[in-house]
Amino acid sequence: MNCTEHRKNGVSVLEVDDPDFMINKPQDLLDLISDYSIKKIIVRKENVNEAFFDLKTGMAGDILQKASSYRIYLGIVGDFSGIESQSFRDFIYESNRTKQIVFKETVNEVLRVFCR
Repeated sequence: MNCTEHRKNGVSVLEVDDPDFMINKPQDLLDLISDYSIKKIIVRKENVNEAFFDLKTGMAGDILQKASSYRIYLGIVGDFSGIESQSFRDFIYESNRTKQIVFKETVNEVLRVFCR
């Protein structure tokens, strides 16, 4: 898998840059942290199953729960301006406030949050 490790202010963040990687379930995230021993991860929006962006599926909640339980920080990078669901826009807003799962447009924006 193509990955880059970013180190800033003594913090390591793994950026997954592999179009074939996909988070389809919470276990995919856990497998990633066990493979690389890093708890701060950046993935592209395209690396997350579309079901994640529909709160009715429960996938976002399941992943958020696993991230919280295992103290995993997940940055999802992409353009979220086209999301029509007010519920999901509220989810993004609240997630960005907690700084554990963040939705940003660029990798650098995620690094600023995770590496303070």
